[in-house]
Amino acid sequence: MKKLALALAVSATLAANSSVAATIYSGDGLTYKLKGDWQVQLRDDYKKSTDADVEFDDLELKNTVIYDLGNGLQAFGQLDYSFNSEADDTSSDSGHLEEAYLGVQYDNIKVKVGKTNTAGDEFGVEKAYETILEQDQFDVVKSSGDDLIRIEADFEAASVVFSHEISSDGNSSANGEATDLFVSTSFDAVSLAAAYQTHQANASSYDDDTWGLSASFDAGFAKFGADYSSTDYGNPATADADITNLVATFAANEQTKVALGYVMVDSDAANEDSDAWYANVTYKFPSQKNVSVFAEVSQADFENAADDAASEVDILAGMQIKF
Repeated sequence: MKKLALALAVSATLAANSSVAATIYSGDGLTYKLKGDWQVQLRDDYKKSTDADVEFDDLELKNTVIYDLGNGLQAFGQLDYSFNSEADDTSSDSGHLEEAYLGVQYDNIKVKVGKTNTAGDEFGVEKAYETILEQDQFDVVKSSGDDLIRIEADFEAASVVFSHEISSDGNSSANGEATDLFVSTSFDAVSLAAAYQTHQANASSYDDDTWGLSASFDAGFAKFGADYSSTDYGNPATADADITNLVATFAANEQTKVALGYVMVDSDAANEDSDAWYANVTYKFPSQKNVSVFAEVSQADFENAADDAASEVDILAGMQIKF
């Protein structure tokens, strides 16, 4: 215990003087890592009814423990805390648990059990810092779970992620049942992905089916991506919807990256279609690539006249530190 305490103290001292100290302790088959993603931004969002304010978009601390069990087998666990809502003085959220899971890994296969993201959450090419519209239909329907079993496998030809959210009916953690599958592959300059989800909000509700396809191409001077996702809601009273994303990213120089994107929501409901565009620029400091500053402008066009009249250009600028 003294050995661990000393290691923690030394690592804390190093962290105070360096932005690259992520491994807090490593020894005797145990590795403890502390990861951080801190993003603070000044934003005047698209709602005409609100003024500019400071947002904590990401204030996350991820604690990861890995045990080497020998013979290529590892046991691991992660606790991910988020403090995003602390920018709001009226918030009662003093930090909430974003992820909490345990798992094992053998060779190229991982199995996780607990609170984490679904396989469908891996889907998408969107590159906006803040989305006025939803990123894709998987985010609309379900992208995380509290009672999740997740399997990840990396093969030479493809990567596969499967997840199942247990219904857990009758328990406080019950939030629906979902089964997801995500498959991605790359060859030369092309990357392709497909995802599927079947979801039931509760035992008496209809099944909702979501699927999506994405592709990206590295042209050298720029990277181009597109995705399409669609949900067929089981309830006849709920309108089906599709989301399409187009994005292009390119490097203005070695430290500066620019992204241009377009999002379109196509709903079967009357006056519910919408689309949006965004443009952002990110500068990473040459001496510390985990420190960056960024700015973004975006705007949405709503078919619903009232929603459109209440919206304006969304502008933000901020800073991000990762370790």
